[in-house]
Amino acid sequence: MSQRARFGSFLGRLLLCAAVFAPASVANAAPLLTGFGGPGGFGSNVLPGNDDGSSSVIDLTVAFPGGLRFFGSTAYTSVYVNNNGNITFANAQYTFTPSPFPVAEQPMIAPYWADVDTRGGGAPSRNGVYWYLEPGRMIVTWHNVGYYSQHDDKQMDFQLILTNALSCGSGDFNVEFRYNQCDWTTGDASGGSGGFGGTPAQAGFDAGNLTDFVEIPGSRTMDILNLCTTTNVPGGLELGVYQFGVRGGAIECPGSGVPCATTGEGACGVGVTQCVGREIVCTPIGSATAERCDGIDNDCDGAIDGDGLCPDSKRCVFGECVDPCFEDGCNEGQTCTEDGACIDSACIGVTCPALERCREGTCYPACEGVVCPHNQQCVAGRCTDLCDVLTCGAEEVCVDGACVPQCPCRSCGTDEICGADGACTPIGCDIVLCDEGFYCADGVCHDSCDGATCPDGQHCELGACVEGDPVEVDAGVGPGSDGGVLPGADGGVVPGADGGLFVRRTSGCSCDAPGTSTTPSWMMSLALLAAAGLWMSLRRRDKKRS
Repeated sequence: MSQRARFGSFLGRLLLCAAVFAPASVANAAPLLTGFGGPGGFGSNVLPGNDDGSSSVIDLTVAFPGGLRFFGSTAYTSVYVNNNGNITFANAQYTFTPSPFPVAEQPMIAPYWADVDTRGGGAPSRNGVYWYLEPGRMIVTWHNVGYYSQHDDKQMDFQLILTNALSCGSGDFNVEFRYNQCDWTTGDASGGSGGFGGTPAQAGFDAGNLTDFVEIPGSRTMDILNLCTTTNVPGGLELGVYQFGVRGGAIECPGSGVPCATTGEGACGVGVTQCVGREIVCTPIGSATAERCDGIDNDCDGAIDGDGLCPDSKRCVFGECVDPCFEDGCNEGQTCTEDGACIDSACIGVTCPALERCREGTCYPACEGVVCPHNQQCVAGRCTDLCDVLTCGAEEVCVDGACVPQCPCRSCGTDEICGADGACTPIGCDIVLCDEGFYCADGVCHDSCDGATCPDGQHCELGACVEGDPVEVDAGVGPGSDGGVLPGADGGVVPGADGGLFVRRTSGCSCDAPGTSTTPSWMMSLALLAAAGLWMSLRRRDKKRS
């Protein structure tokens, strides 16, 4: 008996004495791409049923004439397809139990590195490993494969797609993992029994230099089965799909735009995750502002809230302005403290974490209930456009607070076009210029404040949450009167009014199309005002003559 067989037999007998968690099958997530010929529609190149086998060296120049740059300046022009759920660039890979990344073996792309065993038969409906190459693309498919030793009761169905990144740097490419069925994690010789336990599968990328790697969360744990029910595609509607870009040899990692903690005090200690090369780093975005009664150390001095922050002699307690109390004169459900403030009785003795405050005995985040204006995110109780503070890498653009590849390196949606700045723009918005505080969608300008709910003590103005309550100014000469100057104008009889020179724009946009006048609206208003004045002057002269 071989060393591998003896090891698997020993662990198998050992695990028979213990209960093994076996989750239910998760089927029919992302459909695999087909139509490439061959017995299963995945291509005519196929590995025979085997355990730990690999293909011969495969020439990549058929699909990628300049090769693929992967973790370094070397452009690989050949690859090996390995039965155990991965491809490698230097040599064939026979290892069946996944080692934790980073490893020193060789460069590897692994949609599901585990002990695949395709000797269970049933081809082409199952137990097939196929590959197909065409100009600009390589597809490798592990179709309904079983696990060691010759088990066919549970199956994994997944695919690796490499695509040339058109118009990007030489050797740049995109990677997509597709998972259609996730039934098992571990082979018998990796400490498993019945497809589970032991050392589960691993997914991701490894440079083979003991330094550089990107690992999909859940690798080498039972959570790896979640690949069929999750995705890293922002707003992705199709589960079981993971997409990555490889630019300049580096993996563009997912996971940006998530709030994180830095070493600063209070609001200055707030950051957001940002992908830098293969890593996720915490980039500070918080800054010191005037202290407010909101349960946050806004001025970053180490103290939360304080006196003198509330109007009308109210007291700042638990991040809210509350009434003072005299002789226990508090509302029902409140208690008068020794400091003379009416507070929620349920919050007495409750200490909330930083950036949270107590209400009805429960701590809640400062961003709870906040709906920021369009294209902004709530961080530490304030609405921020993360793209104003993030620094994206070369050939990247910031979209919704995350750095993503520029188009055409990243495909735009069917209702978008690739703009000159490398961002995907909704069709029709390429010829529309919106006013400040408006944004374009479907060729129409929309108010960025629509639907926004700003943090306490703020209101939405010109697409941003600002301090204080909104102030409405009516400079009209009387109810319903516009002063007779221009329709919609206010007459300007009150100091500080606009004098009726400007008509308030309600659409928020103008066109920027060939042949369209670019005369500023204020110049048009002045011209109309001059015409109106001339007309009124002529009328006065006519009246004198008569």
